[in-house]
Amino acid sequence: IRDEESGYNKNLFCIPKHYEEDLERVFIPHGLILDRTERLAKDIMQDMGNHHIVALCVLKGGYKFFADLLDHIKALNQNGDRSVPITVDFVRIKSYS
Repeated sequence: IRDEESGYNKNLFCIPKHYEEDLERVFIPHGLILDRTERLAKDIMQDMGNHHIVALCVLKGGYKFFADLLDHIKALNQNGDRSVPITVDFVRIKSYS
């Protein structure tokens, strides 16, 4: 997102009441995030070929994105012409700095 990007008017979205006063604009709509996550899953499957995928989730902040990404990868595994084995694990990091 460029610095001069103005985003979308928050009235175009269903915002939970407890966030209404805190938000001014929406910069990345949820649908766009889901679309990019699906595209990332397709890229991963294409780049990995038939190699085993080891998926590592950094808790706690990354869980929702991780789950969505794995859902897309699993769907590609089930509906595609090949199936790639996936191992899933989780790690908790005490500090990001």
